[in-house]
Order: sequence, then C-alpha cells, then structure tokens
Amino acid sequence: MTHNAIGWFDIFVNDMDRAVNFYQSVFNKTLENMGDPTDSSVIMKSFPTEMANYGAGGALVKRAGASPGVGGTVIYFGVEDCAIEEALVNDAGGKVINPKMSIGQFGWVSLCMDTEGNMIGLSSMK
Repeated sequence: MTHNAIGWFDIFVNDMDRAVNFYQSVFNKTLENMGDPTDSSVIMKSFPTEMANYGAGGALVKRAGASPGVGGTVIYFGVEDCAIEEALVNDAGGKVINPKMSIGQFGWVSLCMDTEGNMIGLSSMK
C-alpha cells in the first residue's frame, strides 16, 4: 500500500495564544491541549486529529531552540475552496502572500503568512 509522505507536522510558534487564535479563526476548528510526554516544558496545541485514521495530524509547538519562519517547509492545508479561508487570514492577524492561483490539474493554492512568520498554504480543487 502506498502512503502519503507526511504522517505528522509541527508548526513552531513564539506566541501560542496568538497562533491558536489565528488558526482557530481561519479554519474554524478548536485546537486541543496536547503535552509532550518527554518534555513538560514543551507547549503543544493539536489540530483535531484521529490518530487511527489515515492522513496527517499536527500541532502548534512552542519549544526552546525551535523558531518559526519563512524559507523552510510549507504545509498545505486541504480545504474545500482556498478563497474562503484566504479571506479570513488578514482579519486573523496573518497576511496573504500569493492569492488563490491555479496549479492546473492539481487545483488551486494560496500562500499565506501566519502570525508567527510561518508560510502556510491553502489547497483546494475548486
């Protein structure tokens, strides 16, 4: 069986409350408290996830030595129509970098910056 390459993701943050507000505002999802069983100083808030189901789960993470920023990995959040979430980004404290654009047969994407300086993508088929 072939699996998608991503099994989990961490989005590093400096200000957890600000980051949680951004992601909850844009995606209309409640992030949940999640601890790191190996390090109690790590603060984690997970996106709604069912670990037994197929697909990638992930969390916002505040950890010593890990900084958010542009230039590294871009995570694309799958949505029904990326224009909908894109329209919420600025009011949530983020910034739209590249508005909704076609990527041909693969659908549409939008690139945005969150409140922590991370580049994120929105991806949809319409």
